[in-house]
Amino acid sequence: MTDSAPHALPLSRPIQIDSIPGLGLDYTVEATADERARLARDFGLIAIDRLVGTFRVDRRGRTVLVKGDVKAAVTQTCVVSLEPFPAQVDEAVDVKFVEPSTRERDDGEGEHEVNLDAPDPIVGGRIDLGGVTAEFLSLALDPYPRKPGVDFAWGAGEAGEESPFAALAGLKRPDKA
Repeated sequence: MTDSAPHALPLSRPIQIDSIPGLGLDYTVEATADERARLARDFGLIAIDRLVGTFRVDRRGRTVLVKGDVKAAVTQTCVVSLEPFPAQVDEAVDVKFVEPSTRERDDGEGEHEVNLDAPDPIVGGRIDLGGVTAEFLSLALDPYPRKPGVDFAWGAGEAGEESPFAALAGLKRPDKA
């Protein structure tokens, strides 16, 4: 898969599970400026100034455990004032990957229940720590970000200001009054 492929991930660091040593490994994903720009666009952010995933990867047979954290410095748009503001992300990561067994594979027939607590699949003998980094960044972002100190205040308007419905009061039919 190439970077220009339409289905390519903006941040990808695949690891062959067979290359993970028995004692595990420490792995750091640091997004490049281009990767951060693509993710910012995809996530509706003004900018991502820093994005780092730090992981401990342990393999137990055909199961891979990934623990660590994702840290980022982002610039978001306040949903109240529409002003840009900086925000920090510090999200804990704890993911289990397993190879799908023959029983769990989709045979294309019937409906299947989705287990939201099920481990993530190992695809093609690989896991993607770049994908994990991007996923946990997206999960940590506030969908309705507010600049610190900004509140939405719904008021009745200025004193002496006429209600927008005042004009409708004059349209009442006399027989219905």
